[in-house]
Amino acid sequence: MELRGETVENKAVGVNVGHGGVSVDVGGSGGHRRPPYVRVDPPYVDVQPWAPFGYRYAASEDQLHDNPNVALFFLKKDLQTNTIIDLQFTKASTKNKFLPRHVAETIPFSLNKFDEILQQFSIKSQSAEAETMKKTIKHCEEPATEGEVKYCVTSLEAMVDFSTSKLGKNVQATSTEVDKEESQPQKFTMMPGIKKFAEEKVVVCHSQSYVYPVFYCHETHTTRAYLVLLVGADGTKAKAVAVCHTNTSKWNPKHLAFQVLKVKPGTVPICHFLPENHIVWAAKYEAHTQWKT
Repeated sequence: MELRGETVENKAVGVNVGHGGVSVDVGGSGGHRRPPYVRVDPPYVDVQPWAPFGYRYAASEDQLHDNPNVALFFLKKDLQTNTIIDLQFTKASTKNKFLPRHVAETIPFSLNKFDEILQQFSIKSQSAEAETMKKTIKHCEEPATEGEVKYCVTSLEAMVDFSTSKLGKNVQATSTEVDKEESQPQKFTMMPGIKKFAEEKVVVCHSQSYVYPVFYCHETHTTRAYLVLLVGADGTKAKAVAVCHTNTSKWNPKHLAFQVLKVKPGTVPICHFLPENHIVWAAKYEAHTQWKT
């Protein structure tokens, strides 16, 4: 299947998500113009260990040993200057570009039409790519957890609409940025100047593995977001987004975070860093950010 695109324009909000982070224009007069979309031909699906940001899921032994996301989790009490943490930031794939909404909305996105989806993209039903896509759709179709509002978006416009419907128009999107192309597993030190996003209400969008960009976006009232400066043992510098969950009582007791941190659901706040291609939306923080002491 060949998918060609066009520029995205949104009179209220313009968004650009790509290599090196996220740029957002909110409230502009003409929107933010993106380069033309490229076609998806042949299709590309980033097959990788299942991301641990679906809190209904239990972690397998293989995930505990093989998943690079294991190191992303830490306890809230450790979110402070001079904390040293083992981390690896993996680079996001940039092979696929966002589809404009009018194109994305013409493509089926449901388990009921999964065979049709595979046929459209010429993907074999028994392939690893097909299994990864099926997991993504299943994750998107499952009901939200208690206190969560969720929505899987298949276009930039849909992401903007969902986020601003929860937060209002005066928002900013932020993502983790790492200054090196390849970051090896190493010890990172949290530097002075940890910033807490002023508003307690945030929308977090997690990139999903699919044939074109899909983001699992969700909003809860028990999530806090921070911007953390990190320096690695080899000199790598990162401006990382940390998301902390103050109530984990509804998570799967065998979720990856509990197994890694050796804690039980609902006992302590749990935090994790966002990979580079995940996005947090919050009230604009240039004027309102609180400095965490």
